[in-house]
Amino acid sequence: MSPRRNRPRAAGPPPGARGADYGIERSDLWQGEEWVVRPITGGAAAKHYRCPGCDQEIPPGVPHVVTWPRAGAVDDRRHWHGPCWNARDRRGARPLRSRNAPRY
Repeated sequence: MSPRRNRPRAAGPPPGARGADYGIERSDLWQGEEWVVRPITGGAAAKHYRCPGCDQEIPPGVPHVVTWPRAGAVDDRRHWHGPCWNARDRRGARPLRSRNAPRY
């Protein structure tokens, strides 16, 4: 006979479940438009990205968020640092660059 469970099982998604069906994506309203926000874990981040909030590089292995307009295309996706996305109303989406700054 197996031992009795002292705690009830969690009512969340089954182990290994993925996708929007279980609430991984969320919607945020920004500049009068609805945006889809999907968090990316550090293990899933495998490429270098440029954050539009701070214009700094997001190296592989750093958790961040991917956002795109609900009515947009796949090419409209942007990778943001989590704090930069949360502070998007306090900072512009297009930072000013110097003439010699690299464009990625």
